[in-house]
Amino acid sequence: MASPVTPQFTGARRRLLDELRAKGISDLAVLRALDLTPRHQFVPTGVRHRAYEDAPLPIGSGQTISQPFVHAMYLQTLKLEGGEKVLEVGTGSGYQTVLLAHLCREVYSIERIRPLLETARDAITACGVTNVSLLCGDGTYGWPEFAPFDAILVGAGAPSVPQPLVAQLAMGGRLIVPIGGRDDQRLVEFTRTETGTERRDLSPVRFVPLVGEHGWDES
Repeated sequence: MASPVTPQFTGARRRLLDELRAKGISDLAVLRALDLTPRHQFVPTGVRHRAYEDAPLPIGSGQTISQPFVHAMYLQTLKLEGGEKVLEVGTGSGYQTVLLAHLCREVYSIERIRPLLETARDAITACGVTNVSLLCGDGTYGWPEFAPFDAILVGAGAPSVPQPLVAQLAMGGRLIVPIGGRDDQRLVEFTRTETGTERRDLSPVRFVPLVGEHGWDES
């Protein structure tokens, strides 16, 4: 597998970083993670030439890899400092998983579609990160064995906030999840406090549905 510095994609990746800066991404750690992570290795070969466009792309099984700006906005909002334990719901391609691996101490990531998870596992391993644990299952239940988490990121749209995820937040921990309909949602940040949770609405987004016991039905 090609390295992040593959000459074929260096110019395209740097142009993407310039575009993200122009859109308001200023966190140097997030920009470094994006620079270190070869997005072209997380998309099918048929769309690899578009890997560094700021656009979502299909990855199979009816799923997509989000546009880089959405990943960057998620991560900039969290302001990770490097020592956190983070849960990712929806491994998908594994791209955001590796971004997180560069930004925190431990990443626990859950994917319900096994073929996606196996493809993501190969790409993650090839990137050389060693602080990632993967699980195939219903991400709306979270991963209680390793809770509490300092941050939880949900990569699919939910009809309402999955309560098991809120329960697995550490005090002061933050959950970022798209809330709304199957096609359009609003990105929302929940912070766990001594008295419950504080909600902050971020921006309109469009994600695939979060399927699971505490999300949407499969149909």
